[in-house]
Amino acid sequence: MAPFSRGRGGFRGRGSQRGRGRGRGGFATRGRKSSKFHDTRVDQTADSASDVSSASDAGEEEGIEDVDEDATSEEDEVNKPTMRPYNVLLQSLKPDLPHGPPHRKKRKIERDNSLRRGLEGAPVAEVIAEPEEGVIDAIEELEEPPSPIADGSGDEAENDGFEDEASDPFDMHFTNPNEKDLKRKLQAISDNQRQTERAQVPELGKSMTLIPGIGQATISVPSGHGISGPQNLKLKKKLSEPANRLLPRFSQLEAILASHIFNYRDLLFPAKSVVNAESLRRLTCLHALNHVLKTRDRVIKNNARLAKASQDGDIELRDQGFTRPKVLMLLPTRQACVKAVETITALCEPEQQENKKRFQETYSHAEEKFSEDKPEDFKELFGGNDDDMFRLGLKLTRKTFKFFAQFSSSDIIFASPLGLRMAIGAESSSKKEDYDFLSSIELIIVDQADALLMQNWEHVEYIFQHLNLQPKEARGCDFGRVRHWYLDGNAKFLRQTIVISAFNTPEINNLFTSHMHNVAGKTRFLKNYDGAMIDLGVEIKQTFSRYESSSVISDPDKRFKYFTTAVVPSLTRHVRSSSDRGQGILIFIPSYLDFVRVRNYFSDSPATQHISFGSISEYTSVREVARARSHFFSGRHAVLLYTERAHHFRRYHIRGVKKVVMYGLPDNPIFYREIIGGYLAASIGEGQVMGGEAGVRAIFSKWDALKLERIVGTKRVSSMLQEKGGDTFDFI
Repeated sequence: MAPFSRGRGGFRGRGSQRGRGRGRGGFATRGRKSSKFHDTRVDQTADSASDVSSASDAGEEEGIEDVDEDATSEEDEVNKPTMRPYNVLLQSLKPDLPHGPPHRKKRKIERDNSLRRGLEGAPVAEVIAEPEEGVIDAIEELEEPPSPIADGSGDEAENDGFEDEASDPFDMHFTNPNEKDLKRKLQAISDNQRQTERAQVPELGKSMTLIPGIGQATISVPSGHGISGPQNLKLKKKLSEPANRLLPRFSQLEAILASHIFNYRDLLFPAKSVVNAESLRRLTCLHALNHVLKTRDRVIKNNARLAKASQDGDIELRDQGFTRPKVLMLLPTRQACVKAVETITALCEPEQQENKKRFQETYSHAEEKFSEDKPEDFKELFGGNDDDMFRLGLKLTRKTFKFFAQFSSSDIIFASPLGLRMAIGAESSSKKEDYDFLSSIELIIVDQADALLMQNWEHVEYIFQHLNLQPKEARGCDFGRVRHWYLDGNAKFLRQTIVISAFNTPEINNLFTSHMHNVAGKTRFLKNYDGAMIDLGVEIKQTFSRYESSSVISDPDKRFKYFTTAVVPSLTRHVRSSSDRGQGILIFIPSYLDFVRVRNYFSDSPATQHISFGSISEYTSVREVARARSHFFSGRHAVLLYTERAHHFRRYHIRGVKKVVMYGLPDNPIFYREIIGGYLAASIGEGQVMGGEAGVRAIFSKWDALKLERIVGTKRVSSMLQEKGGDTFDFI
């Protein structure tokens, strides 16, 4: 597989035909006409400005080939122009900056018409020096109101949440962790010693919390009691009012989630739905923004303390990591990124937003008018811009949000797994791997992990493997202010990981077991399922057949052997004996690798030589899909092979289904309802097949426990996996 493959769901055919995934900013800045001048001096000025404009246009292109997509044209170095009084003031601040003299930037402006005009009456474009971001940040920090921590004075309003540091989870976890307790927990994690606490969760099921250490009498598991809304959380004062407006009151489940999230505990929540998607997004974005603002304010206040202490003596203040980015959000589509950014903007309410227009043009699309038969979860995921190749740096200052900031100067990074993987590079590519910007991530949020699973999960695992590693280059880092646990290589043990998904899978569960090592503990929520096979709308015989499999590695071979020896012979008999030549058999295959194997078997095996078949996968072209559906409905093809990813990305409505064979159970239980309660029920309703003749047969092994639970229900799954009296289970 190529290192940057989109995976088996990457080429889903939703870009070229519908104009999706355009978001590269290529149409917003083109087609400009340059003014014509005849004066020599003015010509030179206009030419210079034109060069800057061209560079800006090129910089705004989000080319997939260009890995440094977040670097804009403002980074170009230019010769020093004539200095103006404002720039002289900026230059006077340069000795106070920690990273040496900044580079000046060019930008094109139009002077007021009454002040200066060209020979033909058009305004003359001038090139002026624009201060580097570091200079602007230094000015903004100097403009901050005096901090009570810095000078011991100031009213309570200016304290802004730092008056009770001892009880603030941010300070307890990151700023002032108990060294003895931290050492003990790190040793417990190293020895794989954890205490387990289980609790019932209203509206969901139960939770399992793992805390590093053994021998403790009791462990504290947040229950959500006393948290009725944002007013009960340790928030920055500027976030309180917007948070209370967007999340006025927590439900019981939201209160439990908030108690875990805002206490910096790792979290796996596999119960996201269309109903709770917005509240989960607001909760996680509020936490991310609160963390960034507290980190930034801590640095600014410590800057003031250091400036004051330099007159009396040196003090040691450790409040930073190796690099600036602190929050990473992995999202499936650009539209999901838009929703997250809009939520953060609504919570912070910045006075200015730089490059906001470019962000809207390249990320946000008008909601597509889906057909009425598309389900709500499909519209939620693929509405708007569904391009899965993007990465965006967002920088927060006191009054401004800066979109498309370089990763090294960003506070929050939004990215798809594919986009971030391309930014990092690969060992096999000519570009050197660069993952230093991930070295100081303190909070990672993986939203809609079930959708990322349908793209290429290898990219997600690759990103987690490169989090919180020691950077290869210093990049201007002030090691005197880097926290000790960063220097000791323990950052991954204090990083908080939040994974939100519609359901749990072995791949997602592996993140919980292999990459969540938080000293504050980790919690996994377990949902109780009634079963997708219940209330399908029609009475259909559903048969589940279990086969024995000793290991995960040998499971695909065991499944294929069971299918060819136990299922195919019955299909062959049905085709030969049926009056309609066995038409309408849909074979649902979750894995593309299994799909190729089964397709080749149907093509080459003598056992299936009398069975005509068609196939639809995520790679099948639109024309071939239309042909396969038509032949299946007309009866020309008796069997149709259909993959889970094809259904995920397209949600086709396939007509003519009379029997369903599930080579493997779907990860998403909604798919079971749509295929059985949709395809089969429609055929029964249209009179194509009698209810007694229609049927479902699904094969499974003990390695499909999570899938089986969502289909048959939590109460039935245990007996079906452990039953020794038989391996076939029928439900009607």
